[in-house]
Amino acid sequence: MPQLLLELFSEEIPARMQGGAARDLERMAAERLKAAGLTYEALTTFAGPRRLTLVVEGLPKATPDREEELKGPRTSAPEQALEGFLRKTGLTKDQLSERDGVWFAVLSQKGQLTAGLIPDMVDQIVRGFPWPKSMRWGSGTLRWVRPLKRIVALFDGHVVPFEIDGIASGDLTEGHRFMGCGRPFAVRDFADYRAKLESDFVLLDAVDRRLRILETAQAVCAARGLALVDDDGLLDEVAGLAEWPTPILGDMDPAFLSLPPEVVRLSMKVHQKYFAVRDPQTHGLAPHFVVVANVEATDGGKALAAGNSRVLSARLDDARFFWDEDLKTGFEVWAKKLEGVTFHAKLGTLAERVERIAVLAREIAPLVGADPDQAEAAARIAKADLASGMVGEFPELQGVMGGYYARAFGHPDAVADAVRDHYKPQGPADSVPTAPLTVAVALADKLDTLVGFFAIDEKPTGSKDPFALRRAALGVIRLILDNEVRFGDFETQLQDWLAEFYAEERVLAGYAVADASDFAKLNARPEVAGMPWVTSRYGSDGVVHAVTAHTSPKQILAFFADRLKVLLRDQGKRHDLVDAVFALGDDDLVRIVRRVEALDAFLATDDGANLLAGYKRASNILKAEEKKGAVPTGMVRTGLPNQPEAETALAFAAAAAATAVDAALETEDFAAAMTALARLRAPVDAFFDQVMVNSDVAEERDNRLKLLGQVRAVMGRVADFGMIAG
Repeated sequence: MPQLLLELFSEEIPARMQGGAARDLERMAAERLKAAGLTYEALTTFAGPRRLTLVVEGLPKATPDREEELKGPRTSAPEQALEGFLRKTGLTKDQLSERDGVWFAVLSQKGQLTAGLIPDMVDQIVRGFPWPKSMRWGSGTLRWVRPLKRIVALFDGHVVPFEIDGIASGDLTEGHRFMGCGRPFAVRDFADYRAKLESDFVLLDAVDRRLRILETAQAVCAARGLALVDDDGLLDEVAGLAEWPTPILGDMDPAFLSLPPEVVRLSMKVHQKYFAVRDPQTHGLAPHFVVVANVEATDGGKALAAGNSRVLSARLDDARFFWDEDLKTGFEVWAKKLEGVTFHAKLGTLAERVERIAVLAREIAPLVGADPDQAEAAARIAKADLASGMVGEFPELQGVMGGYYARAFGHPDAVADAVRDHYKPQGPADSVPTAPLTVAVALADKLDTLVGFFAIDEKPTGSKDPFALRRAALGVIRLILDNEVRFGDFETQLQDWLAEFYAEERVLAGYAVADASDFAKLNARPEVAGMPWVTSRYGSDGVVHAVTAHTSPKQILAFFADRLKVLLRDQGKRHDLVDAVFALGDDDLVRIVRRVEALDAFLATDDGANLLAGYKRASNILKAEEKKGAVPTGMVRTGLPNQPEAETALAFAAAAAATAVDAALETEDFAAAMTALARLRAPVDAFFDQVMVNSDVAEERDNRLKLLGQVRAVMGRVADFGMIAG
C-alpha cells in the first residue's frame, strides 16, 4: 500500500526539543489521519539537528465512501424543529425518510483521494506545532523553532504539491552541512531517503546516533587504556547536536584533578558537553575528556581536541578560582549571607529555615539512632554552601560542595556526609541515605518544607506543585520505610511542629478576630477546631488582630497517605488496601506498610478472598439492621436451646481469633494476625450455610447479630475490610 514521507527541514533544532518534537509530530499526524478517516499500518517519526521526519506506511489511496443515518425530530414536532434539522443536514424535506413517527436523514459522502487530504493536514501540523519556543523570520507569518527551509512531501512515490508561507513542497532534501555533497538531492521514498542521507553523512535515527557515539567513544578510550564515564542524559543531548557524530579523545592538565570530581565532570558536561574519562586501575577520573564533533577531521581530530582542551582549561580555571576562594571564606560568612536571602515571603529567610531544620534534626536524631548535638551541628551548616561561589556557578552541586567544605574545615566525616546527602532522595530513582545522622537531617529538611508550605496554605493542586511537595513527601516516606524510623504518634509530632510555625508569627492570612470572644466562636467551627493561633499582634487600641492556621496534622497525614498509595501502587500494591489500613487511624508508616503487605498476601489466598466475601455479607446484614435501629451488642451466648453447631463453632472461633489477633498485633506480627483470621474462614462459611440470622425467635436473632458484630470487630482490628474492593 502507498507510503507518505514528510520532512520538515530547518535551521538547527535545539537538542532538548527534539524528542518532544518527534512525539508531537507522531501525535498530531495520527490525530489528523484518524479525523480524515484514513487508516495505516505504521507511523514513525524521527528528529535530528535540522529535520523532523514522518513516514506513514500502508495508507489507502482514498478514503472509503461513508453513509451516516441521523435521527431527527418527531413528525409531530413543531415546524421550527424540522427546519433546524434540515439546516443541520443540508437536505430538503423530501429527502428525509419517516419511520415510527420520526424523521431520519441519510448523509452520503464520497471517498476523497488521500493525496488531496495531505496538504491541509500538513498545513495544520506546521502552523499548530507546539514548540516550547518558536520564532518568525522575514516577512512571513509562520512560526517555527528555527527558519523552515524545505518541505519534502511524497505520497506513493509522487510529490504532493502545496505551499506553506512561500515554502513549496517537493522531493529535494539536503545532507550534512559541511561533509555532504553541498547541493540538494531528490528522493523517491523513505528507503531511498534514508540511504541517501546516510551516504551524505546524516544519521536520521537518534538511536543510531547514540549507538555510534557510545561505541566510538568507548573505542577511543579503550585504545588508550581508559574507560568512558557513562552519562545517559549527556548521551541523549549530544545525539541531538550532531548529524554525523564523531567522538574524539582530548587531554587536559592533570592538575585539575585536584578539584572535586563532581566539579570537573559538571564543568565538562554543562558548559562543553564533554564526556568524562576514568582510569580503570584507580577508578578515579583521568586527565582526558571525549568531545563529540560533527565532522570527521582529516588530522584525526588533533586540532579539534587541542582547541577544546584550551576551552575546557579556561572553564576549569574558573572552577578552581571558586574552589580556592570558598576555602578562604567558610561557613560563618555564608551563614551570615543566608540572613539576607528570602526563602519564602511567608516563611522567612534561609537563615530562619536553617534554624527550624536544626531544631527538628535534634528532635528526630534519637528516633534514628543519631547524636542530637551532631544532628543539630550538621543541620546548621547544611544550607551554607548555597552562598558559596562554587554553588553559585553550579547550583546542581548544592549539598555536594557543602560536604567537601565541611571536611576541609575539619568537621567529622559523619557531619560532612549528612551535609552532602541531606537532599536525598530527590526522586524515585535516587538512593536513600542510611547513615543515622544523614537520615535525621534529611528528614528535618523535608518535613520543614512540608509543614511550612502546608502551614501557609501552599498545597499542591491538580498537576501544579511549584514547591515540589509531592517529591518531599515521597522522600520522607522512603527515608522512613528504608530506615524503619518509628515516630510513635506522628500526628502529635506534626501538631507540635505546626504550632512552632504559628508561634513564630509568620502565618498572617486567614480569619481576623476583633477580640478574645471571637476565638471561642472560631474554635467551634469544625474546620479550625483545635488549631493553634497567632495571638501576639495588637493594634494601637489594644485590639487583637490574629489569624488561624489553615492546616491540621490530619491534612498532612492525608497527603502522606496519598503519596504512600502512589509508591505502593508503583510496587504493584492495591491502593484500597492502603485506605483499609489508614482507616484504623494508625500513622506509623512502617507499620502501615507491613500491614498492607501482609493484607495483600492474605487476600491473594483462597482463605483471604472467601473471608472477605463473608465479611461483606456480615457487614451488609449489620448495616441493614442498623438502619432499623440499634443492633444488639454484648457477649455472645453459647449453649442456647437448639443452637446450631455452626453458630457455636463460630462463636468459639471468633473468640480464639480475637485473642490470637491481639497477641500478633501487639508484637506487630501481621502475618500471624492474618493466619489467625484465616482460621475464621471455614466457621464463617459454615455459619452462613447452616444458620438463619433473622430467626423468628428474638433471643436467637439477637445472639446471631452479636456474633456477626464480633466477627466484624475482630477483622476490623487488622484493617477496615469494608474499604477493600472485591
